[in-house]
Amino acid sequence: MLIARLSAALGGPVRARVIILLALVLALNSADSGTIGAVGAPLEADLGISHAQLGLFATVSSGVGAVAAPVAGVLADRTLRVRLLVVTIVVWGISMVLGGLAPDYTLLLLSRIALGAAVAAAGPIVASLIGDLFQPGERAKIYGWVLTGELVGAGLALLVGGDVAAWLTWRAPFLGLGVLSLGLAAAIWRLMPEPRRGGASRLAAAGPHAAALRDGLAAGEQHPAGRHDGTAADKRHRTDRHQHPGGNERHAAAGNQDPAGHEWDPATGHRHSGDPREEIVHAGIPPESDRVLRADPDRMTFWQAARFVLGIRTVRTLIIATAIGYFFFAGLRTFALIFALDRFGLSQGLVSLVVIPIGIGAVVGTVFGGRLTDREVRRGHTRARITVPAVAYSAAALLFLPGLLAGNIWISLGFFTLGALCLAGANPPLGAARLDIVPAALWGRAESVRTVLQLAAEAAGPIAFGFTADELGGAGGRGAGLREAFLIMLVPLLLNGLLLLRARHTYRTDVATAAAAQPASEPVSGRP
Repeated sequence: MLIARLSAALGGPVRARVIILLALVLALNSADSGTIGAVGAPLEADLGISHAQLGLFATVSSGVGAVAAPVAGVLADRTLRVRLLVVTIVVWGISMVLGGLAPDYTLLLLSRIALGAAVAAAGPIVASLIGDLFQPGERAKIYGWVLTGELVGAGLALLVGGDVAAWLTWRAPFLGLGVLSLGLAAAIWRLMPEPRRGGASRLAAAGPHAAALRDGLAAGEQHPAGRHDGTAADKRHRTDRHQHPGGNERHAAAGNQDPAGHEWDPATGHRHSGDPREEIVHAGIPPESDRVLRADPDRMTFWQAARFVLGIRTVRTLIIATAIGYFFFAGLRTFALIFALDRFGLSQGLVSLVVIPIGIGAVVGTVFGGRLTDREVRRGHTRARITVPAVAYSAAALLFLPGLLAGNIWISLGFFTLGALCLAGANPPLGAARLDIVPAALWGRAESVRTVLQLAAEAAGPIAFGFTADELGGAGGRGAGLREAFLIMLVPLLLNGLLLLRARHTYRTDVATAAAAQPASEPVSGRP
């Protein structure tokens, strides 16, 4: 019964299978990366290392990933993505097994280097697959479901990994996750479809309102070349689809919404499609003609593509905002258990239980953030994919503050749960917004550029938190030092929300510019 309900919520069994597999990719990716934090206390004791040395594991892994990400982005745009995903998962599974067998600090550090190189490919591949498998108007919601995997993986690493390390040895979580990763690679090879580029093989939703949903989302589909060309003829064609005879009467009985939740204007018959590109072009927002992509994307080198992507003003803002968010999350993931152990004097088992409501809050925030954003876009609020994360980041910082200052575990737990909900809720709309403002043929390379800066921020996060905690611990012990480190790091998180508000002024123009991009030549790579 539960499986049937989940399948219906995700749009049918085929879509459910794809979404779950992509979520599992991010789950194991996050669990593998977060294992260091989960086994931090016994690992420090066994190997005799400091907070800074523990943070170096995550720093090295993320730093190597930042170097490998450009290659992953090029491959994601030019090769079979499912096959590439399988290869990278196999590599990181083997790296986890070798880490679990490592006899000393140096060899464990080397295994984290190999892991970082492998997991860097996940972001560009997953983003490219979401763009081609799902309709533009539901991408924030899909991102919400898929990104729950990232949070569940990090939570399980802290919850299960910490307990397993306490019961057995810190090596056991590494070995277990390595085996699970290899199993996931086999499942993806057998079950994941390879979509055609340009959205020609998007998965249609199934369910009670599937017909209405498909009808509404069809307004956001691209022309056969794969993109809107921004011409007057193209605008007339899309306008005619909305202003059909009798449209007002058909929807009047339902108020100003159709069964899929799309708002419509009774004066013109225009129904908001839920696709920001469709809505922005329909509104007559002009592209910046000197920044429209006219070259063949498949002939661009990585550096040419990177310069083009970073020339998009909103992309730069979103990349910085995402990097700051993951900087904080990386520090939180690495030191959360140690902070709770030292700050509140809890046992390992009780700390693991405390993590559960915080993880649930983060999962709820991820799903809700995506659904809320798509709903607001369907109501005609085309900047929702920028506004929602801007509010979420600032709210997260304000909620974490009293949680860190409170001396009572239950008060702290309540604020931490709400803060995690807001922090996680920012990511789905940001992921969807990045797809909106980048031409489809550059999705993989654009995500690799973002991944480089995100991994650089993740690399800096743990060592910055650890170094700050070591320096500020003093007589208050390690728990006090970590509390001060978290308080200091709330400042950039708070400013992150204000930074994103600036992107509201450039987002619509950049979306229109991406919509006007010329189609790429059909690549010869054996794609189905």
